[in-house]
Amino acid sequence: MARLAATDAPLGAHISAAGGVLNTPGRADDIGATAMQIFTKQANRWAEHEVDPAIATAFKAGIAASGVRFTNAHDSYLINLASPDPALREKSIASFAAELRRCHALGLDACVSHPGNFMDDRASGIARNADGITQALEQEVGDTRLLMELTAGQGTVIGSTFEEMAALLALIPAKLRKRVGVCLDTAHVFAAGYDLVSDCAGVFSQFDDSIGLDQLGLIHLNDSKAPLGSHKDRHELIGVGMIGEGAFGVIMTDPRLEGVPKLLETPKGDDMVTNDRAMLALLRGFRGAPTSRSA
Repeated sequence: MARLAATDAPLGAHISAAGGVLNTPGRADDIGATAMQIFTKQANRWAEHEVDPAIATAFKAGIAASGVRFTNAHDSYLINLASPDPALREKSIASFAAELRRCHALGLDACVSHPGNFMDDRASGIARNADGITQALEQEVGDTRLLMELTAGQGTVIGSTFEEMAALLALIPAKLRKRVGVCLDTAHVFAAGYDLVSDCAGVFSQFDDSIGLDQLGLIHLNDSKAPLGSHKDRHELIGVGMIGEGAFGVIMTDPRLEGVPKLLETPKGDDMVTNDRAMLALLRGFRGAPTSRSA
């Protein structure tokens, strides 16, 4: 996935797929989005499905006719590739592979996935996680890039530090690694202990030193209800939470991040269109850009 120029960097939000994925391009246009994240299935259920070729064709046509230029899915919250339980891990690998298959069928640019919970031994869990990713990538070949999302570090979850994410990626075979990158969620890394308030630019320098900014495929822009280092994943509207507007101004204007797609996962409230449009206008305002999707 090639990086884009600053003026072309996609900016958008998670879009509801209620009623089917064919409804999502229009909903993205409703909020003026140029980037869009969706669920390809119900995120809290194991039930899987294949994408009907006619649906895939219509979805791609809808994207082409919309203002959306970057699309990604977020996989199921139930998947745990790091689990020491053989039955759960086997089920997770099958579900993860099915997610990649749907992403390929729909022609999505990326698929975001949380690392799993190790539950027993951290090193063993990281190894299992990498092995599960490897199995699924070998089984499902396509152009969708897998983006492993940094976590808040609650409980036994993997991937809350840049060093641990780098270690996970290093265990994926070199021949597959070009298909894998990282998604950074601002609320997650703040809760994990990275001080975006006092030194936002420095946090991204740490990311570059540990993982490499060339591996940063997507940024989730979320303020945090939880304080620094709390290890709690609690999203809030931009500027309302513990991070505040300042860090997001840095992210929107840092030349190192200008070509990285950015997506909101902030609370929708009772009026998702109005709330998302307001958040996108705020973010575009940080870089002095027009508030329309032409930015």
